[in-house]
This record gives sequence, structure tokens and C-alpha cells, in this order.
Amino acid sequence: MAFSQFLMMSAGLLAPIAAHAADCGDAVPCVVADGSYRIKMPVSGTPKGVLVFFHGYKSSAELQMQHRALVEVAHAHGLAFAAVDGLNGTWSHPNAPGDYRDEKRFVGHVFDDLEMRFGFTAKNTLVGGFSQGASMAWYTLCQQGNRTAGAVTFSGVFWDPLPKQADCVADMPPIVHIHGSADKTFPLSGRAIGSSFHQGDTFKSIALIRKRESCESEAPVEKTIGGISCEVTPGCNRGEVALCIHDGGHQVRPEHLDAALREIGF
Repeated sequence: MAFSQFLMMSAGLLAPIAAHAADCGDAVPCVVADGSYRIKMPVSGTPKGVLVFFHGYKSSAELQMQHRALVEVAHAHGLAFAAVDGLNGTWSHPNAPGDYRDEKRFVGHVFDDLEMRFGFTAKNTLVGGFSQGASMAWYTLCQQGNRTAGAVTFSGVFWDPLPKQADCVADMPPIVHIHGSADKTFPLSGRAIGSSFHQGDTFKSIALIRKRESCESEAPVEKTIGGISCEVTPGCNRGEVALCIHDGGHQVRPEHLDAALREIGF
């Protein structure tokens, strides 16, 4: 076979993969079993990873992608930004008010698709989220943390009753959680939602993660991340667990995402 023929055949083999990867993106959802997500690649260069971000209550992947400041921070770190779509503007994580789908199975499909379409694996897939989306990220870490390389979450943790340690995988990645002391939507201590549901306590949620990750061998240290005072626990199974508390309310800020990504090595 001539070398030129070999090149043509090789291109033909690779073309379907490239076409498959390009058939969805920022404005076009990537459809998987049980749902979809949207993804935006950095403008230049091959992305070194992906940040999978779960939107807040009553939002959507489409609206999340319009938060360009967060997308641009991810791109500045060489990461693609993937916004996962909840059903009916909400998430059906454990103990949530809604129960519309098996979120663990759905997120597994998203991880599988990100690897198949774009080549992202457990080594370079990060998760993040805001408010109830942060809760989704926490349950994803608990259930499938071995499929992730790091996490940055804002203003949301587990819901009551918190999972048992045995319910979570032991090899969760480095985590930076950022929360406002004046947050009234998802307070640090959580709050009741109706008569049957209750957001979890941030400190108890962090303690559960730290214990599951065997972080207790070393004392927490005080550290400033992105201008926020944080309590960082070193010596965990796969990296530190940081709790950062600012004096603001229910928010996610691009500069805090930037600092947190740097903290976990991205």
C-alpha cells in the first residue's frame, strides 16, 4: 500500500471520531441517556481537562453557559467548560425535594460521553457547582469521586440526613468548598425546605469528607485562597480538603473559581 493511501485510510478512520466530537457544543446539547450537557472548548490549544459544572436551582445548562466569566476562567486554566442540565431546573440527588431521574446513573453517562467524544478521563475531569448544583457535585464526589481529579464548589453541600462514610468512595479528589457566612439561601448550617426536606450543615459535611479521606492524621492549617480565609486539611488520600468562608451571601465569583483551580493544581 502506498504511503499516501495509508494516510487517506487513516484519515478516514479518524474522521468519524472528530465528527462525533464536533456534533455538539456550546449551543448544541450533547445528548446522553437520561439527559444532556453543553460544552465549550478553549479557543486555542488542546484542553488539558474539563470542568463539569452543575447549575443552581431553577437554572439550566443553557443559562449556565451564558455565565461567560466562569467559562473564561476555566478556559484560562486550559479547561473545557461543561454545563450539565438538570431536569425541571432542579436535581434529584439523595434527600432532594425532586425525584425525576437517577442522577448517579446520568452523571456516569456524562463522564462516559466526555471520554468517548473528547478523551477526558478521571485524570483530568473536575467537577464544580453552585447552590443545589454544588450539592450535586458533592454527591457525585461521594458516589463517583474516583472518576474525578478535583472539585470546586460554591454555597451548597450534602442534604440531611448526610450520607454515611461507607456510602462514599474513599478516593475522593482534592476539594475546595467556598461558602458565605451571610448566605440565607443555603446557610452554613442549612435550612428547612418545606416540611420534609433540609439542607445539610456545611461543617458536618466537610468533617464527613475529611474523615472518609483519612485527613485526620494532620491538623488543619489556615490559608488564604483568593482572598478568603480557609481551613485546609492536608494529608488526605488524594489531596487537601479546603473550606473557605467569606463574609458575603449566596454567590459564585469567577475570581474565587480561579484561585481554587490553582489551589488544586489546575
